Amino acid sequence: MTAQSLKRIKAVAGKEFIQIKRDARSLGLALVIPIFLLFIFGYGLSLDIDHVRTVVWNQDASSIFTREFLLNFQNSKYFKIVGYRDNYRDIEHMIDSGEVLMALVIPKDFSHYIESGKPSPLQLIIDGSDANTATIARGYVQSVVANYNANLLVKTIQKKGLDPLNSFDARPRIWFNMGLNSTWFIVPGVISMILMIIAALVTSICVAREWERGTMEQLISTPVKAPELIIGKFIPYFVIGFFDLLVGVIMARFLFGVPFRGSYLLLFILSSIFLTGALAQGILISVVARTQLMASQLATLTTMLPSILLSGFIYPIFNMPQFVQAVTYFVPARYYIVILRELFLKGGNMLSMWDEALFLFLFAFIMLGLAIRKFKKKVA
Repeated sequence: MTAQSLKRIKAVAGKEFIQIKRDARSLGLALVIPIFLLFIFGYGLSLDIDHVRTVVWNQDASSIFTREFLLNFQNSKYFKIVGYRDNYRDIEHMIDSGEVLMALVIPKDFSHYIESGKPSPLQLIIDGSDANTATIARGYVQSVVANYNANLLVKTIQKKGLDPLNSFDARPRIWFNMGLNSTWFIVPGVISMILMIIAALVTSICVAREWERGTMEQLISTPVKAPELIIGKFIPYFVIGFFDLLVGVIMARFLFGVPFRGSYLLLFILSSIFLTGALAQGILISVVARTQLMASQLATLTTMLPSILLSGFIYPIFNMPQFVQAVTYFVPARYYIVILRELFLKGGNMLSMWDEALFLFLFAFIMLGLAIRKFKKKVA
């Protein structure tokens, strides 16, 4: 690259910086929207389900066993017992009206079954209109019941004069997110989604805007070559994208308390590769569309929906149908989310992320090459 070429790139980049500065809407979209989205997703989106509202019908209220059993629910942050009833009509009304999510019905022979060493029936009624919430609530109940059964087993062994330590001693240990805080899982994914959407959306209108305003003809008449024009337009948005990345990392660390256990240098290097691909995709869309409306629509369709639905941001990819899983391999946010979660939570290094980094490099190389190749310095 010659000195004249660098000079022309600098001139195009300077012009684009001035254009961005004068366009308050684009600047606001690039700088304010990421902060807004981090607030919305960081505080508004949670995979944790706490304080499940529960009603209880205890038909064996005089038993110490039932009181001990219910204490497991009362002392848990995952449940909130809002009342006691003595008939199914009231329970049905409370579930139908949305007052409670589930009901526990303890049979009158509950203590008798336990004392005789037989499995005791326990009825659990859950509002299944929200299948995901109902499944999680059922899992919470199963966990409480399993813990209660384990305590009963220990007490039974002790009564027989045996050492409970010789029976079993399960000690689960959760790595990287011991508190199972869903915010730690969500926020790195939000950063990935924001960079992908903002980078592609903002740059998708930069070339289309030149065509609509008639200034592209002036650029075509200059000695600026197509690659120089693309790179010159690329630089200002790369700076904005890097600023959004810094804002996202700072908010994740100090506002949402997400730990960062990896290398900041590695984060910035891999993020630069991802940003290059996202920005190049936006410029490619802009070159092909030629109108700002069409460009913004294409950018939204090809970045926002895949980044939210097909990247593993919220929904695990392994739970998707096989043909959908195959599609996710073409979603760059899928690889960048893995990188961010590795760096934030696991302290990953290049060896643990080399395949994701390779995919991001290929994505950036292909998108930048297509953008330069598709742009032609001619009016029609």
